[in-house]
Amino acid sequence: MCSFQSFLAPQMESFVAFQIAAGRWNKTYDNYLRYFDQHCSLMFPSDNILTEIMTDSWCAQRVSESSNTCRIRVYPIANFVKYLAARGLTEIPAPAIPKQKPSGYIPHAFSHSELKAFFSACDNVPITRPNSLAMRIRKIVVPVFFRLLYSTGIRTYEARMLKVSDVDLDEGVLDIRTAKGNNQYYAALHDTMTELMRRYDHAIQAICPGRTYFFPSPRGSFYSREWVSYTFRGIWQKANATRATAYELRHNYAVENINQWTSDGFEFFDKLVYLSKSMGHVTLESTKGYFHLTPTMSDIILKLTGASFDDIVPEVPYEES
Repeated sequence: MCSFQSFLAPQMESFVAFQIAAGRWNKTYDNYLRYFDQHCSLMFPSDNILTEIMTDSWCAQRVSESSNTCRIRVYPIANFVKYLAARGLTEIPAPAIPKQKPSGYIPHAFSHSELKAFFSACDNVPITRPNSLAMRIRKIVVPVFFRLLYSTGIRTYEARMLKVSDVDLDEGVLDIRTAKGNNQYYAALHDTMTELMRRYDHAIQAICPGRTYFFPSPRGSFYSREWVSYTFRGIWQKANATRATAYELRHNYAVENINQWTSDGFEFFDKLVYLSKSMGHVTLESTKGYFHLTPTMSDIILKLTGASFDDIVPEVPYEES
């Protein structure tokens, strides 16, 4: 990893070390801080004091950039400025972090009958050429692959690119190394999913010995995005009359977890943090976005706690971010 280049290099190194020690750092933040460092080095080569012009010119929302993308880019820079200010190393204000804007997209709300029909269809994928390697692999992979998406909420490409070395079937844990923004995280498997994957691993090993990827394609690589879309759509349309996508199983995972909180007691913030980490979200705000899919949640929170949603999950301040 390259070192920082600008006059801010010593402060940036200290800031990163502080954040890592506090468990509040990841590759996405690291990348954007380094981009800001390059910006300062190229645009302000003769300066030796941090100014608002530097932060404003970097943090301004770009023409082709969404508010949510801008938010992720600005977040580590704002925290860096706050870090300096808390130690008397700068007097400039931290740049404002754009508000998270909920997406207008409404994912499919899966019913239990739809899911039952879909997974039954997965278990009975037709095999037109029994001796074909591709068909034999497909018969084994499909039921497990889509159940994994449903039961863990991991992203489709994270499942596609899982390597055998990333799957701990003794402990029931996935090491997700290909997460969004290069942010590594771990996902725990339910006991029933762990057992299913053990049986799958034994069966697929007999067909593809020494494989690299947990879900190998006939060529030994990982499956393509198009394969996931095509396969899911073909099976779903045979089992159900509605429209859905494989990625919406991730939304379903979040919503089903949130719905269970209403009957589990109400350690709300702890549950939110756990869900956020289990889904590989960089910030809690990303997880909060799922609450618009649970329309009664605000009323439930008020009834059980006497507080509003924002009282319980406010904007995360710097020292707690």
